[in-house]
Amino acid sequence: MADISKLVISDDFGEFSPEQSGTRLQDTPNAGTQKMVTRDVTQDFIAAASSLSTSQLVQDEYFTLHEAVGALEIMDPKMDSGYLTGGDAFEDDYDILRDLLPEEVLGIMDQMLCFEEEDFVANLYHRKLLTDFESTEIDQNLDDAMNYLKLEQTALGNVGDALINRLEFRRYLLSAVRVHDLVDSQKASLWDRCIELLPKLKSTTPLGKSVPGSFSMKIQRRLASSVPPRPIVILTFDDAHEQLSRVCQYGKEAYRALDYYGGTHLLTFVLAFQSRKPQPSVYVRSLLQTLIFSEMKFLGTMSFKQLLIDDLEEIVLPADALVDPRNGDVEAPQDPRFQMMKRMDDFITRAADPYLDIFRTLCMNRSRLRRMLCHLVLEWESVQVDAETYDTELRKYTNEQPMKDLENPKDESWAFPLSSWAYFQKLRQMEWIVQMGFELDIYQSDEFAGMYWYLQHVASTQVQHLERIRTFVTQSLKNISRPKASQVTAFRRSISFLDFATLEASAIQSFADGLSCLFSFLAHLGLLPQPYHAMPYSTPSMQYSLRMRPFQSISLPEVPSFTDFISLVSLRTPNKSHHRPPDSRATSWMEVKEQAFSILSVADQALKIARKEWEAIMKADPETARCVGCEDWWRASTRDVLRSCITANIMVATAKKALANVGSKSIQDALTVEIPESNEGYHPWWVVPRIAVVQSN
Repeated sequence: MADISKLVISDDFGEFSPEQSGTRLQDTPNAGTQKMVTRDVTQDFIAAASSLSTSQLVQDEYFTLHEAVGALEIMDPKMDSGYLTGGDAFEDDYDILRDLLPEEVLGIMDQMLCFEEEDFVANLYHRKLLTDFESTEIDQNLDDAMNYLKLEQTALGNVGDALINRLEFRRYLLSAVRVHDLVDSQKASLWDRCIELLPKLKSTTPLGKSVPGSFSMKIQRRLASSVPPRPIVILTFDDAHEQLSRVCQYGKEAYRALDYYGGTHLLTFVLAFQSRKPQPSVYVRSLLQTLIFSEMKFLGTMSFKQLLIDDLEEIVLPADALVDPRNGDVEAPQDPRFQMMKRMDDFITRAADPYLDIFRTLCMNRSRLRRMLCHLVLEWESVQVDAETYDTELRKYTNEQPMKDLENPKDESWAFPLSSWAYFQKLRQMEWIVQMGFELDIYQSDEFAGMYWYLQHVASTQVQHLERIRTFVTQSLKNISRPKASQVTAFRRSISFLDFATLEASAIQSFADGLSCLFSFLAHLGLLPQPYHAMPYSTPSMQYSLRMRPFQSISLPEVPSFTDFISLVSLRTPNKSHHRPPDSRATSWMEVKEQAFSILSVADQALKIARKEWEAIMKADPETARCVGCEDWWRASTRDVLRSCITANIMVATAKKALANVGSKSIQDALTVEIPESNEGYHPWWVVPRIAVVQSN
């Protein structure tokens, strides 16, 4: 960054440099006290600025960024909202009280649907949005208008019916979005009525007549804003109708969340609901978040404490004394149950916000979701550390006995249920962060092998962790001599969840490992398309550090060093102990070909395992998959993952066949490879390269 004091301008005033003169630039002379002399210094300024190299910036403490942006706005039609072209007036001359034909009223009502608002804005730019009117007053006006139209229906004909349909739609829409009694499953019927009326709106649109001047961008000039307002987005009626239909449909489906089947079911619901394409609008996402957290209760009826207890019981503490509700009835401090309840309350208070933030974060748009997860995962690292302290303190009240290794009895293992629960939540969020990097096209093609490797690394850690939890849950059941029916039910539910979660994590691991090997094969043979732009200031180690930044502060699982990462990701000849052992560089085409066949075989094996696992996941019933209430969305998403896996199997087979038949021809002449965008494949989390054999003439 350059200092303005170094800037020297040569003009008729002589060589002037504040650095040489030791004086500061003075304010502009007052026109009333001193004659002002003006001179065009544009060319002098350009000549002086040309001495600056690329990326250098002239900085002065008296010329702020706000002033710089303000200067850019002036006389730029895109930036200066007060800029007028020749003959244009600052204010609109449209008379809002003029008489309108029924067809013109219809046209204005339809045109109002064609404006798009990008997001909620807390700053209203000094404009009122009808907050002075009570909702009952608006309802009465709508009813009066409909009654009037019904009296004039004979004279108005089809136009009258079209106007009544639009007023009815507004009546139901306002009732559906009204904040009062928002957490009421009966409101879904209001969205149904809106959906029923939408086809009538679309079919009668041609009856309307546009009114020039009734809509204008000049309202932007009245906004009290220090920055240029966003341009108005005007949609076609068909696009506006499609978006409105989607808002109504998604708004209705958001009320499915009120049917509570358990915390794990609701999490699946939110994940499936928000990952649909096109993504729900900002209003629908806000509606879902309001339904979940309304009035400081979960789904309007359940305490947040009970939600966490249900989740803990399902995952790590089935039928355990730590989550026994009867502990709350004990008032004697010397009673172990009192101490257990006290510490469990403290832990739940500590973990409540991070846990609820998972649901809040999932209700955001996809880019913001990933960014917030990068912050949230660090909070879960802290929760895990604190949970270990609570686990240690609770042992003396639960009389927990450690598990001992039969071969080495001195090795003792403790359950650490609270810490294990926190670690499970953290690992799942780490998977989401990596997977959403593919969805948002954050990674470049030469990073796919490494990022899919890291995804399988996190998923394999999750598999091992879930197996550990299951071991202790099973041991807890064995320790109960005569379990009650309720206890057996709780343990079956927990083991069912752990088995399915393990299967899902294993499927992610296998699929990611297969894709990592496939992209490694393509990179090794020079078949991988290069990034869309050069990176002259980047290095592989810097790039790796950037991708691992969200996880650098996490202790477990530890982020591999760059050296270890390269040795694990680069193409290597497999052996029995590991897919990618120490370096053995190929020096001939035959060795290169042999290595390529080896890595393709590894990819083929991993993808075949992944396909079987995803097929098993698809066959799971809704209770096992924890998708009751959203089975249709969940199955559609899982089916897309399975299709991606099958496609990857086909691509590996195509590459193996081409490699076997390449002969003396260059492999680059035998295969073509295309990396699709995330939205061009079956599932945005699984990017499968398109590999095709070049047909010889």
